[in-house]
Amino acid sequence: MFSWASRDGRRKEPELFSTVSDGLRRLYRTKLLPLEEAHRFHDFHSPALEDADFDNKPMVLLVGQYSTGKTTFIRHLMEQDFPGMRIGPEPTTDSFIAVMHGEQEGLVPGNALVVDPKKPFRKLNAFGNAFLNRFVCAQMPNPVLESISIIDTPGILSGEKQRISRGYDFAAVLEWFAERVDRIILLFDAHKLDISDEFSEVIRALKNHEDKMRVVLNKSDQIGTQQLMRVYGALMWSLGKIVNTPEVIRVYIGSFWAQPLLVPDNRKLFEAEEQDLFRDIQSLPRNAALRKLNDLIKRARLAKVHAYIISALKKEMPNMFGKENKKKELIANLGEIYTKIEKEQQISPGDFPKLSKMQEILAGQDFTKFQMIKPKLLEGVEDMLANDIARLMTLVRQEEAAAPSQAVQGGAFEGTMNGPFGHGYGEGAGEGIDELEWIVARDKPTYDEIFYTLSPVNGKVSGAMAKKEMVKSKLPNTVLGKIWKLADVDKDGFLDDEEFALANHLIKVKLEGHELPAELPDHLVPPSKRAQ
Repeated sequence: MFSWASRDGRRKEPELFSTVSDGLRRLYRTKLLPLEEAHRFHDFHSPALEDADFDNKPMVLLVGQYSTGKTTFIRHLMEQDFPGMRIGPEPTTDSFIAVMHGEQEGLVPGNALVVDPKKPFRKLNAFGNAFLNRFVCAQMPNPVLESISIIDTPGILSGEKQRISRGYDFAAVLEWFAERVDRIILLFDAHKLDISDEFSEVIRALKNHEDKMRVVLNKSDQIGTQQLMRVYGALMWSLGKIVNTPEVIRVYIGSFWAQPLLVPDNRKLFEAEEQDLFRDIQSLPRNAALRKLNDLIKRARLAKVHAYIISALKKEMPNMFGKENKKKELIANLGEIYTKIEKEQQISPGDFPKLSKMQEILAGQDFTKFQMIKPKLLEGVEDMLANDIARLMTLVRQEEAAAPSQAVQGGAFEGTMNGPFGHGYGEGAGEGIDELEWIVARDKPTYDEIFYTLSPVNGKVSGAMAKKEMVKSKLPNTVLGKIWKLADVDKDGFLDDEEFALANHLIKVKLEGHELPAELPDHLVPPSKRAQ
């Protein structure tokens, strides 16, 4: 149990929070939700959060045009088919499928999902039957799903007709999910880089969630190295036009399915990229509490700005006549109201909601029902941001330290963790790990020739003499210093012929682009030193 006291002019009893989720839930209910309700926040931005939003497992949202391998990617991660799965070159997935853990395998339809208080989907009810008929939950026992849930989405098409025929606001549904998931993975096909109008709209709808976004250039094994470089450059150029941020989104290149590589030239690159992506996904359970905390802060900042906007509109409305004309005038001049609030309240322009979207929603609102801002409600949110969140951050760290290492297990995550097929196994400092012979012995005759030109005394060379030879590698002193510490196995400040050969072997490892080990692996210890 952890506790702290909150103050608003008089001393209050300390609030007790058993977990970070409990703390976030109670802070939201007591301090942020009242401000949201007072100023109709849920009509403009996002529905109210529920208990399941604070307790649910980390979620991964997959988005992409049809036939980019979204469903196959999920199948690859879990190494198991899931209920409702369909794979093909045509647009096969026509529904949102939440792939979640369950003791029994089966499908739960959307209308049943949105009335289940244990699932974080109740507020999706607002998108109506057209969406709910295209939303299912695939439940199954799988070790990967014990740590995360995965949302598969319909393949994005091009053309106005397909967008209208969906019967629901596709971009708005994706935006709803984006607010609640921990990772958004955009999949692209190396053969189909054209970004359709609907896909562009979707990416822009995810604009406030760039920190969650990752890009996967899938099916990269179907083209050669030269073509891959061109495709990668074209993808970055296309994304740069849509995302409009100076930061570059992380792009993972590979072929994410359990089939032989068609063009194996870039096998090492694909292995390294897959491991990086797997590590990113595996870290989600460990960072889930921090992500929820971050999302609550973003929501609180938006709720504050929204309250100022609604209050400013209410203040300008006449009491009796000309209300409709004044409403139209205020909506048309909303940009000026933004600027005024920005200057008066010292709020960053990035905290304001999108102007065109706000104007569109305001057109259907009754301004007479708006309320002036209540200082007490605003003070509660300010206190939450200034004090409670900072203390909750401490609880996050304490929870992380007390909890065992949390990482996604099972499925494809197990395939490369150990054994000879682990990434980098038998390479760099790991070369020779399975061999009976000392790997350095292969090049030792060459190193011995250099060793004996350094005038060894009693079979050893001094640090000064070894340095003269080692600096010829042109590696920085920080790297050479680490190599010296690893090679001087007996820590006597000198190098014998075996230690000198080891130092040169480690220099070779570094020059080939591999990382040095933190400690000398057993298979690299010189034979004469192994008994010590």
